[in-house]
Amino acid sequence: MRSLELEIRTGRARGLTDLTPACVRFAAEASNGGDGLLSVFVPHATAGLVMLELGSGGETDAMAALDRLLPRDDRYVHRHGATGHGADHVLPLFASPSITVPVLGGRLELGTWQSIALLDPNADNETRRVRLSFLAG
Repeated sequence: MRSLELEIRTGRARGLTDLTPACVRFAAEASNGGDGLLSVFVPHATAGLVMLELGSGGETDAMAALDRLLPRDDRYVHRHGATGHGADHVLPLFASPSITVPVLGGRLELGTWQSIALLDPNADNETRRVRLSFLAG
């Protein structure tokens, strides 16, 4: 298995970061043009991974939907950090910390409009780690 850790600077902004280009490069290099599985994992309790269309307003819609599902207020028992931080700890119910994507011939088998994104609603953390792992098939 080949593995690579990325450091993603999200700053103080809440939102989505496109990981697709890094995943495409890593899968191509690690697979040597072969087949296998790409695993993407974020080792954080307040961030997750999603696959969705990016660049057409989907980011704004996704964050608005997340805020409707998990309001940013003080209703949560978990209350350290910024107001609404308790919602960040509920995020894994909706956005998994890991995803797996098939790789065929060195290419990710993503749909036409699918992108791999880090979902980070937590403005308290400026840097996230993401682990990419390739398992040859």
